[in-house]
Amino acid sequence: MSTTLEHKRHTLAHLLAAAVLKQYPHAKVTIGPAIDTGFYYDVDFSDGEAPGDDDLKNIQKTMKKLLSSWTEFTHREVSADEARQVFAGNEYKIELINELEEKGETITLYTAGEFTDLCRGGHSENPAKEIDSDSFKLDKVAGAYWRGDEKNKMLTRIYGLAFDTKDDLDTHLTQLEEAKKRDHRKLAKEMDLLVFSDLVGSGMPMWTPRGNIIRNQVVNFSRELNAKLGFGEVHTPNINKGELFKLSGHYDQYKEDMLTVTSQYVKDEMFMKPMNCPQHTQIYASRPRSYRDLPIRYSDFANLYRDERPGELSGLTRLRAFAQDDGHIFCREDQIESEISSVLGAIEEALTTYGVGYWMRLSLRDPENKEKYLGTDDVWEHSQEILKSLLESKNIPYKLGEGEAAFYGPKIDIMVVDAIGRLWQMSTIQLDFSMPARFGLTYTDTDGSEKTPIMIHRALIGSPDRFLGVLIEHYAGAFPLWLAPEQVRVVPVAETHEQYANKIAEELKMAGVRATSDCSNESLGKKIRGVKQDRLPYFIVVGDKEVESGQLPLENRSGEKVEMTVEDIIEKLNGEIKSRSL
Repeated sequence: MSTTLEHKRHTLAHLLAAAVLKQYPHAKVTIGPAIDTGFYYDVDFSDGEAPGDDDLKNIQKTMKKLLSSWTEFTHREVSADEARQVFAGNEYKIELINELEEKGETITLYTAGEFTDLCRGGHSENPAKEIDSDSFKLDKVAGAYWRGDEKNKMLTRIYGLAFDTKDDLDTHLTQLEEAKKRDHRKLAKEMDLLVFSDLVGSGMPMWTPRGNIIRNQVVNFSRELNAKLGFGEVHTPNINKGELFKLSGHYDQYKEDMLTVTSQYVKDEMFMKPMNCPQHTQIYASRPRSYRDLPIRYSDFANLYRDERPGELSGLTRLRAFAQDDGHIFCREDQIESEISSVLGAIEEALTTYGVGYWMRLSLRDPENKEKYLGTDDVWEHSQEILKSLLESKNIPYKLGEGEAAFYGPKIDIMVVDAIGRLWQMSTIQLDFSMPARFGLTYTDTDGSEKTPIMIHRALIGSPDRFLGVLIEHYAGAFPLWLAPEQVRVVPVAETHEQYANKIAEELKMAGVRATSDCSNESLGKKIRGVKQDRLPYFIVVGDKEVESGQLPLENRSGEKVEMTVEDIIEKLNGEIKSRSL
């Protein structure tokens, strides 16, 4: 997001608050930031009726009327007492003012038109001139706890979309409409791929036989790539003692996001594991290591668990229980470049095979908040320079993501772009000089001295579960042949052709093709419509002509048809499956 666009969005958040107060004088406005696609403002309507989605048009009209009078955004520094007088009766603003006073921070009030708000700044200087009134749109109403804390009061969050131009907004709205059609939760239900159950728990998917076929194909492809890279697959337990995560640093960083476990017999503090890296250090530490042993590479597909807030769960893209195609490399410093280069090659092969676009982000620590990260300045400067030099030596374009590093090291994040232009962070390579030292990991070097290995964390496509949520929408449910749970359906014209249809389907299955025959009591037209609704890659209709000649019309989802013998069809389909063609 450009600074100019961020300022526009931040300005529009204030404009929204002003419009809300015009129409709902009883409301208490709280906080309203700019976000990736626009802005929002959290409002307490407890003293009156809160607006719903149907009321957004009227609020938006008020925003547009007010915009013309917002010809400047002025600010002034005030004392805490003066600020409290301005916002008397608004306990939310008073809470923020009190915190600023305790921290000794400057308190600033910003004014546009007749509206004044508590803010740090970052606005359009002349909103009426700089903001196109057709470039924003109020989007939806949702619930949100004050400051994201479930112990606090539930507020009304009003979301808005905002872009530089009307054309940019229209493009985004078209994308949203397309996203609704491709919603993986809707398609997965229609295609019988997965199930969520309130009895099992939110954020914990259960894959059906059809869905698990696709999931296994994704996992097995990652396994093939791991084998080529020299990874040995391990399996680690789901429950671990808290001491493990205290040593790794995850306890201090992520304890609130970890699911606790209690035992009837021991008093150990235990957690469902949120990541695999600490366990892999213990496999490495289980025996003496020499420089000759390195690099050592472990991969792991065991389930992980995160205590996500209910409001943040979203189908497969935000889960409580999920796997990762996780991997960790323990190596010498002189091996870092070759190891990361190999992993980058595998990620490129994977994403090219799946047919998704991508670009790379070099994720660095936030220099203004160094206390959030493990390790010294020297270690961070060194590790960040290693990744930067590697990308530049390979002429790989990248964008900087300041503040996006892991708490233990910088990383290369691969940002996937789906069929309708949305961005997803999937694959990652993370360089870690801290965790091996925290666990006391060593290897014997050429001179007999003890050295600490470097640890590279990597995921080829990230979580197979989350990745499949993206893939379902990317393909709009029309999976390529190698991923499709049902690859070919044989459709008999009439009951007299059912035996032959079953025979053809069985021959295909025996040859490794996932095939079925449709011998339901439906018309031929309805059966063919069923093939298309189920988004099958191929189907074959058999009648008298096909039974007599043995020539079968193989038709794909694009309507292209070719007549072949069953043997030729098997050869063709197995070739496509083996090559994982799109």
